[in-house]
Amino acid sequence: MPIDSKPTIFINPAKCIGCRQCEIACAVEHSQSKDLFSAIFEDPLPLPRIHILPMGAYNVPMNCRHCDGAPCVEVCPTGALYHDEDGAVMITPEKCIGCKMCAIVCPFGIPEFEALNGVMFKCDLCPDRRAEGRPPACVEACKTGALQFGTMDEIVSNVRKETAEKIIKLKEGTYEEEYNGWDLFRSMYAEIIRINEGESK
Repeated sequence: MPIDSKPTIFINPAKCIGCRQCEIACAVEHSQSKDLFSAIFEDPLPLPRIHILPMGAYNVPMNCRHCDGAPCVEVCPTGALYHDEDGAVMITPEKCIGCKMCAIVCPFGIPEFEALNGVMFKCDLCPDRRAEGRPPACVEACKTGALQFGTMDEIVSNVRKETAEKIIKLKEGTYEEEYNGWDLFRSMYAEIIRINEGESK
């Protein structure tokens, strides 16, 4: 499937506030009950397929990029990894032997080992939700727009529209930069890092 027509999750770290709602939503979606209050009592506990990594003043959501020509698919000795009809990289647990080769070759370090069943797991773009025309659970849970789901054309179109709206507001003198408490903390933290790095040289 051409990359511009393949729906996937696009990440904007600048909008991520590190609330981890995406992690919770992902774990619940992959639980047996698909209910938050029931999921926390399940054994084993459901695991998220997305992780928020704090990187200095930013938080970076990390999940499978569902690459075209994915190294994990190419290296899997049993054919457990494959692309579905939407271009998402999927794992067939019954075929997985837990060799971890997919994790070794993944440039993003995404596939994880589930010790209980001895198989690998990762983001599957929530196939049940996709079949219903709904976005993945993490995207739906994200309230800041740090995670967006769609094709590259759709995402670029949205960015183009947002930028055009800002240009018009700037021309009219009505544009106000979005700013909140977290932005203030982030800018202060970034300045502290800059100062500390300067002192260490």
